[in-house]
Amino acid sequence: MADSGAIPVMGLQLREGRPASPRTVFSWALWDWAAQPFNTVILTFIFTALYLTTDAFLPADIAALSDGDPIKMQAEAGLAAGLGWGTTIAGLLILALAPVLGQQADAAGRQKLWLGIGTGGLVMSMALLWFVEPAPALFWLGVALISAGTVFSEIAGVNYNAMLIGIATPRNIGRVSGLGWGFGYLGGIVALILVVVFYTQEWFGLSAEGGLPFRIIAVGCALWAVLFALPIFLWVPEPSTGRPERRVGLLRGYRLLVADVMALYRSADSRPTFWFLLSSAVFRDGLGGVFTFGAIIAGQVYGFEFIELVIFGIAANLVAGVSTLLAGRWDDRLGPKTIILFSLGAMIVAGFAVFVLVDAGAVVFWIGGLLLCAFVGPAQSASRSFLARLTPAGREGEIFGLYATTGRAASWMTSLLWALLITIGGATSFGILGIVLVLLAGFLLLLPVKAPALAR
Repeated sequence: MADSGAIPVMGLQLREGRPASPRTVFSWALWDWAAQPFNTVILTFIFTALYLTTDAFLPADIAALSDGDPIKMQAEAGLAAGLGWGTTIAGLLILALAPVLGQQADAAGRQKLWLGIGTGGLVMSMALLWFVEPAPALFWLGVALISAGTVFSEIAGVNYNAMLIGIATPRNIGRVSGLGWGFGYLGGIVALILVVVFYTQEWFGLSAEGGLPFRIIAVGCALWAVLFALPIFLWVPEPSTGRPERRVGLLRGYRLLVADVMALYRSADSRPTFWFLLSSAVFRDGLGGVFTFGAIIAGQVYGFEFIELVIFGIAANLVAGVSTLLAGRWDDRLGPKTIILFSLGAMIVAGFAVFVLVDAGAVVFWIGGLLLCAFVGPAQSASRSFLARLTPAGREGEIFGLYATTGRAASWMTSLLWALLITIGGATSFGILGIVLVLLAGFLLLLPVKAPALAR
């Protein structure tokens, strides 16, 4: 029988007055720093935007056409849509795996093991991008590896988020969550600066043939993740000792999952958790779409060249990192729901402006894009702290597994709308509308959700 409603104690309540050591908190936050190059360098600004979705992966006769040729532009839009289809499939895999793996990690008290498995898979996915040479036949290999990295990153993220409850208290959960996101964005800045140095030094004499610089960058990101992920395994404890009575096989885990979700809804104490999982699924998918497709918009729609795009990436991560660190303190004062709603509202306005004013030139994307990035981090961090405040003790991995799963249950929305609107409109700019529509839907769904009480 599911016992979701039988655990009245929230996990954070068990840590009231028992703050973790600075070394423990720092080691936990450093994992975000370790994993961020996958999102910043691989998925957003460098590998996909400047390599995988460019004419390097088009047939030679189409690649030889001028940049303004409609046939070439449509072919490049097809590459952008192909990346969207790949991330959609990755979302379906996360939908199937994340909650059950989280539930089993809770039962065994092995969140760090699954964090290690997810981190290792992410490292391998980045390292194998070395074999993605610029050829149309290898485009789908690149999409497959990036999609696999997305799956492993999410599996690791489930357990990473669960470990937050083991080191935070009700009074500082917003600041600790914001520290992790802030470290991630700042790590992205450092990684992008290293890429800029690599580029300005003309790849240190390496040949640009065969996409060699981009493939080296991918391997460098894998090594970065290995180095900076080590502290969390050395100095951060498991969030719980396990719940042996809930150890079941994989197939029975799905039955237990369904029963637990139903119990979350039936219990008055747990019902806010249920509704937040549902509403956050939509707006978090829109937040992910900003970084997944943002650099492609900059390159294909606004014509950003390599160095301009990388500089924008550095500025975007700096703005996101600083705003997230600052918002963490306001999270503890005003509550996470206020932070999320304000952030989503600002992003909807900025995103719509980026679409409507597309003919006004690159300055529109500089302003609108940086505004979008300024509110992505605070919304992500506040969303994590919102759920952490509602999570029952002993069910950290399962609840954050549901968090990942509900997010991926809606992950088809941004990717599908991105691909569909580009296909219908015949231009990459129409994909911007898909992101804005998902953010708007998430905003409306969150409005009636009851916010957790704040510690005083």
